[in-house]
Amino acid sequence: MLRSVIRGSGSALPKRAVSNAEMAAMVDTTDEWIVERTGIRNRYIAGEGETTATLATEAARQALAAAGIDASEVGLIVLATATPDQTFPASATQVQHALGCNGGIAFDVAAVCSGFLYALSVADSMLKTGMAKTALVIGSETFSRILDWDDRTTCVLFGDGAGAMVLQAQEVDENDPAAPGIIATKLHADGRHNELLYVDGGPSTTGTVGKLRMRGKEVFRHAVTNLAQVLQDVLAHSGYTATDLDWVVPHQANARILDATARKLGLPAEKVIVTVDRHANTSAASVPLAYDTAVRDGRIKPGDLVMFEAMGGGFTWGASLARV
Repeated sequence: MLRSVIRGSGSALPKRAVSNAEMAAMVDTTDEWIVERTGIRNRYIAGEGETTATLATEAARQALAAAGIDASEVGLIVLATATPDQTFPASATQVQHALGCNGGIAFDVAAVCSGFLYALSVADSMLKTGMAKTALVIGSETFSRILDWDDRTTCVLFGDGAGAMVLQAQEVDENDPAAPGIIATKLHADGRHNELLYVDGGPSTTGTVGKLRMRGKEVFRHAVTNLAQVLQDVLAHSGYTATDLDWVVPHQANARILDATARKLGLPAEKVIVTVDRHANTSAASVPLAYDTAVRDGRIKPGDLVMFEAMGGGFTWGASLARV
C-alpha cells in the first residue's frame, strides 16, 4: 500500500512579537480579558518585507533540512493561505521559485483555518496517484493585514506565521499497525454559515481586500460540535479509538475550544498540543506550526499516532490521522 509519509517539518515566525500588554495600549482591552477568554498571551506580526510567501519559504527550508531532502526533489507544493501575496499568481509559485525547484506543480488552497488539512489531503491524494513523489505542504498567513485594528473582539485573536511538512510517497505493509504515513482524512464544508466568519471584501465584490468579521459565540458553538464529530468519524473509519492517540494537534484558535473539544472526546489535556498562548490564531499555519513546535521540543516522536484537526470560515472543517 502506498502512503504519504511525513519526513520533516519546519516553521517560521515574523521578527516582531506583540504581547497582550502591547495590545492593551492599542485597543480597549486587558491582558486578563484576553487570557481568560482565549488563552492567548502573545502573537507575531509581520513587518516590512515579511509576507505570506517569505514566511512560507522559510518554513519550507526548515522542513527540507529536517527531512534531509534537497529542494530539487520536490515535485509538488501545496500552500494553504487566505492571505496570499497577490490575487494571482499563487504564492506557492513564489515559494517554488525561491527554493529553486521550478517546473513541478505549485498552487494555493483556500479553506481558511482548515486550509492546511485541505492542502494535506490534496497532496496525499496526488502522491498516491503518482503525480509527484515528494511534496511540500505549507500553511502560511499574514492575517494582521486583514484585521480591523479598532475591533478589540477580533484583532487580539490573530497572528502571523507559517508551518510546513515534507511528504513522500512510500510503500508500506497495510497489515502493519506501526506503518508510517497518513491513515485517514475527513473534510467538510457548510456554506450556510458564511456570515459568522468572513472577510468583507474581495476582487469580485468590493475590489478591495476587506477586513475580517466574526461572531465569536456562534463560531465557538459550531467549532466544538463539528470538531468532536469529525475526530470521532476519522477514528471510526480507521479502526482506532481516542485512547489509542498519542497526540492531538488542533487548530490553535482558542484555548477554550481546545479544552471543550478534548472533554467531549474524553481526551486528557496532556495529549493536546497547545501553542495558541504563544502564537495566537495563525489560521492555516496553526496546525503545522504547532506540530513543528512539538516535534522540535521532543514531545512528538517517530512512531506516534497523531490526529490533526481544524475548523475555519466557510465553514470548513476536518481531521486527519497519521502515524509519524
